[in-house]
Amino acid sequence: MTERTIELLHRNLQKVFGEGDATRRRAAIEEFYTDDYVLYTPDGVFGGHDALEKFAGELRSTHPQFAYTPHGQAQALHIGGILAWGSGPKGEPAEYTGLDVVIVRESKIAALRLPQSETS
Repeated sequence: MTERTIELLHRNLQKVFGEGDATRRRAAIEEFYTDDYVLYTPDGVFGGHDALEKFAGELRSTHPQFAYTPHGQAQALHIGGILAWGSGPKGEPAEYTGLDVVIVRESKIAALRLPQSETS
């Protein structure tokens, strides 16, 4: 489970939140997330693939040229994992940073918590 959790953290960062194409992003959401998953953000709690597609798509549209880069190693323990990351124009320092915290069930993300991001 630990290896799968780390894989999900990295793939989610790139294939869901870093993906500009809505069709590819939706396919990744369906592959990586349970049907009953919950997304916790500073702005509220959301559930379901449609809500995640809307959230990730709107977030991506605010900075389509930005790239997500992991900061340090992903960590996994039992059913959970964390990954720190930064986002900014490709090849430049991050303009903001964040931390993904996941709970994994049946090899998919069942819950994702996105604490408030920090601007650089």
